[in-house]
Amino acid sequence: MGKYFGTDGFRGEANVNLTVEHAFKVGRYVGYYYGRGHKAKVVIGKDTRRSSYMFEYALAAGLTASGADVYLLHVTTTPSVAYVIRSEGFDCGIMISASHNPYYDNGIKLINGNGEKMADEVTDQIEKYLDGETPEVPYAVRDHIGRTIDYAAGRNRYIGYLISLATHSYKGLKIGLDCANGSTWMIAKSVFDALGAETYVIGNQPDGTNINLNCGSTHIEQLQAYVKENGLDVGFAFDGDADRCLAVDEKGNLVDGDLILYIYGTYMKKRDKLATNTIVSTVMSNFGFGKALEAAGIDWLQTQVGDRFVYECMRSGGHMLGGEQSGHIIFSKYATTGDGMLTAIKLMQAMLDQKQTLSKLAEPVHLYPQVLKNVHVADKDEALHHPDVQAALKEAEAALQGNGRVLLRKSGTEPVIRVMVEAQDLPLCNQCVDGIIAAMEKAGLVKEGY
Repeated sequence: MGKYFGTDGFRGEANVNLTVEHAFKVGRYVGYYYGRGHKAKVVIGKDTRRSSYMFEYALAAGLTASGADVYLLHVTTTPSVAYVIRSEGFDCGIMISASHNPYYDNGIKLINGNGEKMADEVTDQIEKYLDGETPEVPYAVRDHIGRTIDYAAGRNRYIGYLISLATHSYKGLKIGLDCANGSTWMIAKSVFDALGAETYVIGNQPDGTNINLNCGSTHIEQLQAYVKENGLDVGFAFDGDADRCLAVDEKGNLVDGDLILYIYGTYMKKRDKLATNTIVSTVMSNFGFGKALEAAGIDWLQTQVGDRFVYECMRSGGHMLGGEQSGHIIFSKYATTGDGMLTAIKLMQAMLDQKQTLSKLAEPVHLYPQVLKNVHVADKDEALHHPDVQAALKEAEAALQGNGRVLLRKSGTEPVIRVMVEAQDLPLCNQCVDGIIAAMEKAGLVKEGY
């Protein structure tokens, strides 16, 4: 990761560590970089945060000043931007969103001409430009100055694409949708209504400051209660930019990313559609998920945390299905990024094709209790490799007797070590996590004041 761009773009608090000047300069460099030799075409989408409008105008100003033409999708989802880029020949695209973060944060996600996250070598050059380490790029003049074009039609084409992927009518089904007061607040209902569902929608009244606030995939308990209260057949919760989806079964139980991968992966295997017989997920996937895949005869690959790493593994190995426990699910036949709406449609296909409820399809997976605690430390590398911490780690692994796992990893953005244990019972999880943290404290590795 670079100074500004992490695994999911340039993210920070609006006008604190991500400012309009940053956005303008990102636009200037992107317009210049893609406009060498021809007039660049760049598409921009945004979520419902108050600051998204400010960043949209700043990026558009920078891009057009460098000679690029800018096509505005307005409020839309991250996967819709990737889809429009791929299908309509844009040089690149930008999504303005901080995903599941609170409203005061925002982010600039750069997407290349293939609909994939921008390569590090490009973002490295942008960072050097932001820090004044490269010469100023030229301004466009006269008829070379770029223009902005209203491109809501591109978003509508994406909606049509989603509808075309559904294999069944949803007539007679009661479906709950939690739009997180974000990007899907208009799109989701349109899609499910068109497919015949009786839709029940919450989190669809954005005001610029309530995105992800007690709603959406980060607060799934709202949809769980809503599904039970209204006797719904299924519910889907999206995050702020709708690249994630978590589901709720007819009993009000959470169906997380691991369960979604299992349900659709086994469905693909039954139809001989799971090329390479492999599902890709991250190291955060539950131990019980891996056991269920093994029982189903499906191979399992794990990557470091981040959907970009999942996608890179899928692309290099030719794998069809991958994702994260948090609900980033990638169907490589249809998309290059996690797509919450697509995930919901694919889950509906698995349910309706097999004539089973979501709870029944998830039944074979027995998720292990998991405890995750964040420890603020002075030095992440020292805390991770300290002999006393490593000894506590080995002691915890011995206590699990091969029926569970321990994971210590560094946060990519904070001075934090994440200590996670999965075991067959919760008390053992807590015992192992607390033992490792106690070793850190005894060695003087924990940062004071937290």
